[in-house]
Amino acid sequence: MRLVIARCSVDYAGRLTAHLPSAPRLILVKADGSVSIHADDRAYKPLNWMSPPCTLKEGNGDEAGVWTVVNKAGEKLIITMEEVLHDSSHELGVDPGLIKDGVEAHLQELLADRIETLGEGYTLIRREYMTAIGPVDILCRDASGATVAVEIKRRGEIDGVEQLTRYLELLNRDPHLAPVRGVFAAQEIKPQAKVLATDRGMDCVVLDYDALRGIEDDKLRLF
Repeated sequence: MRLVIARCSVDYAGRLTAHLPSAPRLILVKADGSVSIHADDRAYKPLNWMSPPCTLKEGNGDEAGVWTVVNKAGEKLIITMEEVLHDSSHELGVDPGLIKDGVEAHLQELLADRIETLGEGYTLIRREYMTAIGPVDILCRDASGATVAVEIKRRGEIDGVEQLTRYLELLNRDPHLAPVRGVFAAQEIKPQAKVLATDRGMDCVVLDYDALRGIEDDKLRLF
């Protein structure tokens, strides 16, 4: 990971345009290729970002100090450096992944045991299918034999959709698995997360914990 603290301005050109005027900011360049710009007052949420796959080009000559980040859709994030205050790189290695709380772990176990509740003909490949960036909660096949990756959360939010997106990008590079589609499953899914997941071609499933345990009706609501 590369950490750059700089006084800079940022322009985004794509489906819409946006401009961040000059100010000191933190720029994160991650090993997966993503670039994000952060202020000091927004917790983890960036001011602007470009998700992978994308390319970063640092200008030289007359363009020195100008970073241009371009994604596969041709959208651009242009960062104009005025003063670099800090620039360092750090090798973080492979992250062991998030250790889920008891409810999420139990939901994963229950759904794996009753994988057919996702649809008739579904079969389990395995739980905790390891990738280079962490384990996919459940990898299974639907009735047609297509591969399905399932990400399980207690509360489904945008960061969970982004996590599943990264898994799908990796899994779809494997010719033995591709094409792989995604299912985002949670006890509660926030409206914004549902919109983003649907836009990315994922199914959203609301999980009923008691139903999976066999206490109530065992139907899942698929949207």
